[in-house]
Amino acid sequence: METIRGKTSHTLDLTDFYTRLADYNRITLDLGTGDGKFAFCYAENFPSHFVIGVDSCRENLREFSRADLPNLLYVIASAQSLPGELNGLVSHITINFPWGSLLGSLLDGDPLLLHGLESAVGSGARLEVRLNGGALSEAGWDLEDGAERIRENLACAGWQVSLPARMDSRALRSFPSTWAKRLAFGRDPRAVQFNAQI
Repeated sequence: METIRGKTSHTLDLTDFYTRLADYNRITLDLGTGDGKFAFCYAENFPSHFVIGVDSCRENLREFSRADLPNLLYVIASAQSLPGELNGLVSHITINFPWGSLLGSLLDGDPLLLHGLESAVGSGARLEVRLNGGALSEAGWDLEDGAERIRENLACAGWQVSLPARMDSRALRSFPSTWAKRLAFGRDPRAVQFNAQI
């Protein structure tokens, strides 16, 4: 499994990975972590959780991956090909304001993504999804219809999905991610969030 810290990548073998996880009962996976700020803040605020930020773009991760937190790890991987080392370990997944291939896979019900999520989680795992109107518009969807399509795809994959709730600009400003702040002060601050459980 390829990990990154600053500009340096490192292959973490299974033994070393399990050693790092040994003292933690809850593992949170931030999928499509972007610059990694949300994963960093989550790890800082919940020291009893082990947090793994996953993204395919290593350049964005340079700043926050330098953090020296024992419960934080950044992994270079695509959402459609999650490392097998995660199988059955994850208790909580966050997907915050996806765009590009991750958003496309959620909208299309991509079996590679959905099977990867199913494989990574343990029983009773929780999923949090936050979507923004601008990214969905670029993908050819309005906010409500896009959110409903994603909810339907997750439900078909076995997740019990809640109804979506609006995130206003105040909620976006207080949310600990770089992208949320940009949305809050941007031209299109529309966003929704929903939860799911398996």
